Amino acid sequence: MNEPRWPVADLDPVRRLRIMAASIPGATYAEEVFARSVHEVWAVAGDLEAEFPMLLGDVRTMRIARADGERLEVVAVGRLGQRARFDVVIRPGWCWMQSRFLHGGMAAAPEGDGTRVAFLGALRIPGMRLADPILRTLPLGGRVLRRLEARLQARAAG
Repeated sequence: MNEPRWPVADLDPVRRLRIMAASIPGATYAEEVFARSVHEVWAVAGDLEAEFPMLLGDVRTMRIARADGERLEVVAVGRLGQRARFDVVIRPGWCWMQSRFLHGGMAAAPEGDGTRVAFLGALRIPGMRLADPILRTLPLGGRVLRRLEARLQARAAG
């Protein structure tokens, strides 16, 4: 008896993050193409302890509390001292973070001679569907990507 063949959709990390952003109410999302390799981009975007706090204006520190392969537990401390524990999945070109109140993600994939980079941020609280049209217009994602580009330029110059 022949087994049915299910369709397979290979999605690069950016496309996967774009789909997640479309399905999460109130998500802020941005993507851009940088004239840099995936390796260069991910050296900054994937460095959760040293670089990631520099990308997010409201995060003072991030510390990896536990690691098991690509799964991490990260403790973030905000500028006002607030703390959050995140469950993280990180691999080259992909980072997904979830705390009790937040979703966050970054992704990178080759595009031509450069790299397409994406950022997603969303609150995990009741009522987000009602606020969705307003929250999707906020420029948070674009700010994070501009800070990422600035960090890449600083590394290249230094």
